[in-house]
Amino acid sequence: MSGFMIFTLVLAVLAIVFAFQAIKVVPQQSAWIVERLGKFHAVLSPGLNVVIPFIDRVAYKHSLKEIPLDTPSQVCITKDNTQLSVDGVLFFQVTDPTRASYGTSNYVIAITQLAQTTLRSVIGKMELDKTFEERDLINRSVVSAIDEAALNWGVKVLRYEIKDLTPPAVILQAMQQQITAEREKRAVVAASEGRKQEQINLATGAREAAIAESEGEKQAAINKAEGEAAATLAIAKATAEALRRIAEATQAPGGMDAVNLKVAEQYVQAFSQVAKESNTLLLPANMNDMGSMIASAMSIMRNTDPKSTQAVPKPSVTETITK
Repeated sequence: MSGFMIFTLVLAVLAIVFAFQAIKVVPQQSAWIVERLGKFHAVLSPGLNVVIPFIDRVAYKHSLKEIPLDTPSQVCITKDNTQLSVDGVLFFQVTDPTRASYGTSNYVIAITQLAQTTLRSVIGKMELDKTFEERDLINRSVVSAIDEAALNWGVKVLRYEIKDLTPPAVILQAMQQQITAEREKRAVVAASEGRKQEQINLATGAREAAIAESEGEKQAAINKAEGEAAATLAIAKATAEALRRIAEATQAPGGMDAVNLKVAEQYVQAFSQVAKESNTLLLPANMNDMGSMIASAMSIMRNTDPKSTQAVPKPSVTETITK
């Protein structure tokens, strides 16, 4: 092999190495920091980029994606001197590759340490029960504190989430007993409320039943009274009609004689039934003088005759018998 061919081959190798060193392909959502002779020169954007070999070098490579970062578990002391084992996850994103490269030696460690110290400070201001209730407040407080400091590091803290809050076993047992007592209390209260509502329902039902019964009795009494009134009115009308017809009959020829005869018959029949009704009899003194009694009854009918203008003299017993 001649010297010319060797020289050509060396030049080709150097050209390939030069091209490989000069061409940089940056992936999407990434940013590369280029230093020229040890000094910051440029930030390479995604795609094909050309640099000067052996003069420019890629010093830092940053991902611009959102990055989840687990924060180590640590023991925090609450305001009421209770120990809590707390760990969480932090979400951040590089927004300024230059500051992320030169603002701190390691922004991941800086963010982690700041998250832990801020978390201890926030929990130290709360009581144990509040730490379980105010997780959102704790998360917001940690994000606010870290985000303010992380601006100089070219990092944006998006959110922080607590994964576990673990108190000591003794505290867990006491909390479980408290929860059990609260549930038993709610059960007793619920049972008493049920009995109370049952008594209210029974009393309301009895009251409504009594009202309905009284309304029914009232309506029944009204209906009975209306029925009796109607019956009395019908009897009165019938009696009035009967008396009217009797009056008309007495005005006809022979009407009074018929009336006198009817009265006499009923008078005799009434006395004939006296002995059948009772063993004790109260009889008039002249009971044996039947003719005189009949004459007395007939004279009453004649005295009530509307056509008579003067009192009719009482007939003697002899005249009554003769008639």
